[in-house]
Amino acid sequence: MSTRIPGFYNLLPEERLSQIAKATNLTDKELEIIKGNKGFSVKEADRMIENVIGYMPIPLGIAVNFKINNKDAFIPMATEEPSVVAAASNAAKYAYDSGGFTTSYSGAIMRGQIQITEVKDPYGALAKVYENKREILQLCNKQDPTLVSLGGGAKNLEVHVIDGPTKKMVVVHLFVDTKDAMGANAVNTMAEAVAPLLEKITNGKVVLRILSNLADQRIVRARATFQDPFNDNKEAMNKFMDAYELAMIDPYRAATHNKGIMNGISSVVLASGNDTRAVEAGAHAYASRLGTYRSLTHWEKGENHSIIGTIELPLAVGLIGGATTSHPVAKLATKIMQVETAEELASNIASVGLAQNFAALRVLASEGIQQGHMRLHARNLALMAGAKDNQIDKVIELAAKQGKFKFDDIKKIVKALSY
Repeated sequence: MSTRIPGFYNLLPEERLSQIAKATNLTDKELEIIKGNKGFSVKEADRMIENVIGYMPIPLGIAVNFKINNKDAFIPMATEEPSVVAAASNAAKYAYDSGGFTTSYSGAIMRGQIQITEVKDPYGALAKVYENKREILQLCNKQDPTLVSLGGGAKNLEVHVIDGPTKKMVVVHLFVDTKDAMGANAVNTMAEAVAPLLEKITNGKVVLRILSNLADQRIVRARATFQDPFNDNKEAMNKFMDAYELAMIDPYRAATHNKGIMNGISSVVLASGNDTRAVEAGAHAYASRLGTYRSLTHWEKGENHSIIGTIELPLAVGLIGGATTSHPVAKLATKIMQVETAEELASNIASVGLAQNFAALRVLASEGIQQGHMRLHARNLALMAGAKDNQIDKVIELAAKQGKFKFDDIKKIVKALSY
């Protein structure tokens, strides 16, 4: 299977889906689900959340040209924002012939926090918790024998004494290997189960018992070499590096820089049925871990006018539980990616984030972000301006010839075509 499909963006949606179906062995029934003809219903939505009245479809696109750990991968991306899928696909093309993306994974360890207040001797309590570590972990693992049988479960703990505004408190961190699940339910169940035991050990009062979304023991790193993206234009290369360096020192720039990264990451997280808010919270917290909010990526000049990029962030995603298994389209998204473990899924997601950042910096270093974005946004503008389905392509064609993509310009074109 190769993800290099020339002119993929020029195909009709049905033609694109046909190619993906052949490459990933989708059945006719699965094709109907992806097209929205079958599968997700109000009844299914009502099982997932409260007070359901309907559901809101989000466009599902496929990023091509990705090779990740020597394996070609089609990447489903659920997003409403124009240019995101195109940018990721274009960026991946620059890395394909140099080996694509290579990743590493620190493991699926999640933290659960138990906050203990009203402790008279917090440092003595800290010592007592460590003294009873084995009993605490055993009680945790009794809560999820299935996870333990798969090699997961509570593996370790840490105890912190934290100075609050008015008092010291003891916070116990459980380290739980959640394997191929995101793990929130498993961690929270364990944290709640050991709360009475910790109160007995510390003579304190437990308040919070919940996982942390700063999953800094579940780190994914991705690396890629992008071949000569500026055709030996040293000025453009230097602008690229200047834009990156500002994101390393200025939180105002870093916020937008990382938002672009999350354009890619969140769209794959959403497509796979994982928790976008958890991933986003963890990523932004990790970007601030050194005391200043900064870029999640690093960029360096390589040989033969290439650019070497790396990304490092926590990715608490899984293939078991929640919408990943209950939402029919999410299940098909992971089938299209051909991922079988949480590590493979996280590797794909991190690679897309790196590609997205490369694409954004490359455009910023050349013509600027708005021209290309507005060109891709023209279809939405045409619809807003009242264009009929059979007029949209003509509107975009005329806008491109005129080089005008503002809404007022689009409205004038639509009005002229209507006469």
